[in-house]
Amino acid sequence: MSHIRSPQLPGPTPTPDDDKAPEDAAPPQVDTVAETEPTAETRAETPADKAETPEKSEESAPTPKADREHSEATAEPKTDIPAPAAESTAPETAAAGPDTDAPAPAPAPAPAADASAPEAATPDPAPDPAPDPDSASDADPAPTAAPSPGWRVRHPRAARGLAWAATGLAVVLVLFALVVPNDITELDPGRFLRIPAEGILVAGLLLVLPAKARRVAVVVVGVVLGLLTIVKVLDMGSYWTLDRPFDLVLDWILLDDALSFMKDSLGGAAAQAATVGVIALALALPVLMTLAVVRLSRLMVRNRHTASRTLLVLGTAWITCSTLTLEISDVPVASHSAATLVENRIEAVSNGLKDGEAFRKQAAVDAFADVPPDRLLTGLRGKDVLITFIESYGRSAIDDPRMGEPLGETLAQKTQELKDAGYASQSGWLRSPITGAGSWLGHSTFLSGLWIKNQSRYNHLVASDRLTLTEAFRRTGAWRTVGIVPGTQKAWPEGKYFGLDHIYDSDQLGYQGPKFSWSTMPDQYTLKAFQELEHGKEDREPMMAEIILTSSHNPWAPIPSTIPEERIGDGSVYHSLQKAEGKNPTEVWKDPLAVRDEYRKSIQYSVTSLVDFVAKYGSEDTVLVFLGDHQPNKTVTGDNPSHDVPVSIVAKDPEVLEKISDWGWTDGLKPADSTPTWRMDKFRDRFMTAFGPQQPGGTP
Repeated sequence: MSHIRSPQLPGPTPTPDDDKAPEDAAPPQVDTVAETEPTAETRAETPADKAETPEKSEESAPTPKADREHSEATAEPKTDIPAPAAESTAPETAAAGPDTDAPAPAPAPAPAADASAPEAATPDPAPDPAPDPDSASDADPAPTAAPSPGWRVRHPRAARGLAWAATGLAVVLVLFALVVPNDITELDPGRFLRIPAEGILVAGLLLVLPAKARRVAVVVVGVVLGLLTIVKVLDMGSYWTLDRPFDLVLDWILLDDALSFMKDSLGGAAAQAATVGVIALALALPVLMTLAVVRLSRLMVRNRHTASRTLLVLGTAWITCSTLTLEISDVPVASHSAATLVENRIEAVSNGLKDGEAFRKQAAVDAFADVPPDRLLTGLRGKDVLITFIESYGRSAIDDPRMGEPLGETLAQKTQELKDAGYASQSGWLRSPITGAGSWLGHSTFLSGLWIKNQSRYNHLVASDRLTLTEAFRRTGAWRTVGIVPGTQKAWPEGKYFGLDHIYDSDQLGYQGPKFSWSTMPDQYTLKAFQELEHGKEDREPMMAEIILTSSHNPWAPIPSTIPEERIGDGSVYHSLQKAEGKNPTEVWKDPLAVRDEYRKSIQYSVTSLVDFVAKYGSEDTVLVFLGDHQPNKTVTGDNPSHDVPVSIVAKDPEVLEKISDWGWTDGLKPADSTPTWRMDKFRDRFMTAFGPQQPGGTP
């Protein structure tokens, strides 16, 4: 900065030496003017103001040259200011003079006229005294107290980039919450190109609200969006496993079952990690959504004109797309899916709360409730009836070409083996109320003759006096009723409701081998234990057994192999077999085709184990009823699967199958496509009617 005084200002005209560049001028002259005379004023000035301090000092209060020289001579020893103090001054101030740490050249001699002219023109009544070294040292920290420029000032481009990124992320989060589908199979890029009506309306509302109300509104909107996203994530998991949305009233118990499944399948560490992740996500989503809405709200308020015009354009576009029914990927561009989801979920919650009373009324109507025990199941007296559920045995295992061909060969082979052993068989289709999971709901539907589609109905059922098929056998007094439930690893008080005289859970079956993911023991061992504990006893009475086979339970890896029965023992042999032959479920699940192959193999194993058991240990009085409880999940079935499962009845006595000859079932273990499909809750009445003297109804 030039130090030449304008000729229009009062005072002496500086010598040409005053116009030297900073590097040529004597450092004491600049430092003294900048540091001694205006010290009191510059302490409160900003760094930008300090850059102009030397020039302003000369213009407002010129100091005689002699006094300046005296002051400079006095202040000369203080020029070796510590480096940190010099570096802490603002860049503009530092540029006004040379570094004080550098050696100062001898000051250039000034003409005598310069020393006398100021005194004559503007006498200084009280020249500033030479600064005291102590006071000078005390004053030194003043420049260092000035705040340094912030990160945004030092890095403006990076700051702008981060601001744009944060705003973009906020837009993505809000848009995701509004337009993402709640079924993972419907995820498609086109769904994220829609215009959400809810976003336009909420943004307009935030613009017109006063500041205080807006602060409350943004928090409410953010929390609602976070909760909406959580519901959609729950729906994704529910659709994938159960092929239905998550029931906000009744399905929370399934989360505990899901945790147990992960522990059994993947181990405790993986289950804990997944639990922590889910909890963290559930807590983070409302917070992140709220922060996103707050940021977008502030941006709109700062740019009201632009925001208003943008909303007007979006609103017009939404109305136009809605009127013209424009679509992307078969989905309307004008979206109101979030509002529809909320409306449907409120209705579902209301219906769920009312469903309990409606179900109790249905359960009270029972055609067999008052039938005397001696009139129940008369066509099966003296028979051993084995009602067996094969886990996840669904129609897809038969209909899917990749799985159906090898499984069809197994079913044909086992049908022939049964014929060779003197058995006949017929098969049909039942429609389960569930798919993917919830086996106990399928079991109770089959046994009770009621449509048990959720946990609430199950709870009402086991608390009622509804007659189940297993209880009907027990009520007659003609059968001993037992339950073989290897998947039950803790108390099962509901077992008494189903009329079972004795229940063999995983602890009572005596297995000493390893678990196969969720399955506690191989089916071949389960049937061997049943033979030793109950079926093989001499001089026993006829029995009705409910048997649950679990080797075909998700995740279908590792799968036990069929071995000679004499090798099974207490199951310890499976330790070495699993290490040698078992597959890691984590590796299998990397490939959906591999998952389907392993699922099909597990069904083949279960069917083979069951048929081999009947062919070896069955008798003239054996009647086997076996079926699947539900379809597997969508990894196996694909999108939009049916809920159908196969069901078969096997017997040596021709009169048994003669009683069901009007059912229209297919001979053998593989039902034909044309075989009629019944709802699973209709089987109880059909079965009890066919094998009893009365005809109370119950058409499918």
